[in-house]
Amino acid sequence: MKILIAGFQHETNTFAPTRAGWENFLQGEGFPALARGAGVLDLRGVNVPVAGFIRHAEGAGHELVPVIWAGASASAHVTRDAYERIAGSILLAVETETFDAIYLDLHGAMVAEHTDDGEGELLERIRLAVGASVPVVVTLDLHANVTQRMLNYADALVGYRTYPHVDMAQTGERAARILDDLLTNGRPLKRAARRIPFLIPINAMCTLVEPARGVYELMTSLERDTIASLSFAPGFPAADFPECGPMIWGYGYDEAALTAAIDTLFERIAAHEALWAVRFLTPDQAVIDAMQRSRSARRPVVIADTQDNPGAGGDSNTMFMARALLRHGAADAALGMIWDAPAAAAAHRAGVGATLELALGGRSGVPGDEPLAARFYVEHVSDGHFRFDGPMMNGMPGDLGPVACLRIDGVRIAVSSIKTQMFEQNLYRAAGIEPSRMKILVNKSSVHFRADFQAIADTILVAKAPGPMAADPSDLPWRRLDPRIRVSPNGKSLGELGAMVFDSTAL
Repeated sequence: MKILIAGFQHETNTFAPTRAGWENFLQGEGFPALARGAGVLDLRGVNVPVAGFIRHAEGAGHELVPVIWAGASASAHVTRDAYERIAGSILLAVETETFDAIYLDLHGAMVAEHTDDGEGELLERIRLAVGASVPVVVTLDLHANVTQRMLNYADALVGYRTYPHVDMAQTGERAARILDDLLTNGRPLKRAARRIPFLIPINAMCTLVEPARGVYELMTSLERDTIASLSFAPGFPAADFPECGPMIWGYGYDEAALTAAIDTLFERIAAHEALWAVRFLTPDQAVIDAMQRSRSARRPVVIADTQDNPGAGGDSNTMFMARALLRHGAADAALGMIWDAPAAAAAHRAGVGATLELALGGRSGVPGDEPLAARFYVEHVSDGHFRFDGPMMNGMPGDLGPVACLRIDGVRIAVSSIKTQMFEQNLYRAAGIEPSRMKILVNKSSVHFRADFQAIADTILVAKAPGPMAADPSDLPWRRLDPRIRVSPNGKSLGELGAMVFDSTAL
């Protein structure tokens, strides 16, 4: 068969300070850089969904029509210009190429300046162009906010099952197998879906621990016989539009069995609602705890600076955790990555061994955040080119732009020119810091860092330092969320908070 393939990935935090424009997708910002045509096939060795799909499809003898693959770090809305350039490239190929089926590598939580539902909008346009007979199969991130349009206009949506996302390529392979079945058997899949009535903090979604781990284990056990695919997306709880939130969905050939499986998963998640809440530490609590633990630990104590996670809409430049480390006299501590291109450039001009006055980071717009004005020692500089060797983005080349390690007292700060989440240890190494030798590591990340850092960590702590990405969804100023959805586990809905009454059965 001849299969058209394309990818368009963005996780949108509508409360974040910075939007995603065309240049962000060109760079990739932790994703592969934008690829076109045959360049998309070069991703086959990277742990992204399209890679798994390509490998399976090529092994099955299918002919692929690669169009475009683009991704950018989480941020506020995708600009209309960027959206229409990328979506337009896909639509042009859909309208002009010949093919038997379509596979799309999407995220599922994209909000653009002109549409709340970036993926649903794209899928609807594609369906209008190809009609009902052409199968369209899509992979989605575990953090997708799955909408009714997405369900309506795709033949199958297949979600990741791990967070950290170590199964991205595997998800692409699963989607390819479902598409094979659709192409060869010609039988349409029945669909069932059910929305979870509360938002889940992203730190609670980690599949290495409960309650998420048990839910995905149960889901895997239920996927058998006539059930072709089950997915659970806990959602991305920072997109202010009515369909934000968790969703369970699946496909199969026996409607009763499929519905029963969806109901079983729903009951498991709802029964353990209280377990989806997260305990957070203040910056001072996290640093004091880390320093005490590090005195006897043989491995680093890792602190997640979760509310400035650039993978969730932060700009990776708040200085609250840096100040807490300095305030308490932390030694052998490292923090990364701080996104500050002018500071990195100044360090390169000064050179290794120089001492310079800088006002570092602190440009998030978060109340109380301001640049850290101090004298820094330039310990290391590099061009920022490296390779991802950790479990998540394994095999992908990385580019941080000019990088520097700036030391102040006992704290080393890794500074980059391109915004990137602290996915793995090699990002520290690009700044000349060996993370395994540090007593304390402060990572600008929520959960993804665990894929590579958990093996070297004595303890992992979660700090709720002020930042653009609220770790607790109930802290956000929601305006457009469905008033029936509770804004946190065991919390109240916007309707309840506003003394309004809704029919909960409509969920």
